[in-house]
Amino acid sequence: MSGDAWNVSLNIIASVITGSAVWLVTKALALRKTRRMQVFFGLTGGDECLVVVPRHASSNRDRSVHRNDAAALLELSTVLGDCRARPEVVFHDDVYQGAADKAEFCIGGPDANHRTAAHLRSAVPNLRHALYEDDPEGVTISVGERRFPVEMGRAEYVALAKIQRERDDKPAFLICGQTSVSNRAAARYLQRNHTRLMRTYGLRKRFCLILRVVEPGTYGPSVVELAHDATFEAFTTS
Repeated sequence: MSGDAWNVSLNIIASVITGSAVWLVTKALALRKTRRMQVFFGLTGGDECLVVVPRHASSNRDRSVHRNDAAALLELSTVLGDCRARPEVVFHDDVYQGAADKAEFCIGGPDANHRTAAHLRSAVPNLRHALYEDDPEGVTISVGERRFPVEMGRAEYVALAKIQRERDDKPAFLICGQTSVSNRAAARYLQRNHTRLMRTYGLRKRFCLILRVVEPGTYGPSVVELAHDATFEAFTTS
């Protein structure tokens, strides 16, 4: 083999080795990212998780779901697909399971979702969401001394909380909004910002955020900002 041919062969071999190394590193990083995401959401490949949907608050039919709450499920479907999880979608009053048997996504406020009401009472004692009959105009979310009523035409609020009762328990994610639009906004926020939430709170720690949905009548669920990090107050018994 001539010198030129030998050099060409060496270059080809080096290129193959370099390409293989880059592919392996990329695959390893992607796998690590997926595994961290699975730990954060309490999901491993093939696990079944619980997705609890609320009733349509203004519908006469008991089993009606608002289209925005259905859209919230679609926002979460990306997360579930990336974690290779199998969702069990159930209506809020059809759940007869423990609080940490499966990873859980619970959508809707206590008026529309009985399981949300139970989670708030048992696991997030200082986070309160007013019932419509008590606060029909504001449906105020409060935590500690802070209050977040609906700002008519300007802003709506939603609590996004991760409940992790014990280290080895499966977590539950609460999406507890004042409206179906705010529920959808929080599901989108979780889907888009889970990497940042993992960096901020770790893979197994709980958190509670109050999110503001800006001008929902114009922008829908698209413009969302953090109104308050309520992690310290929410889990403290008042």
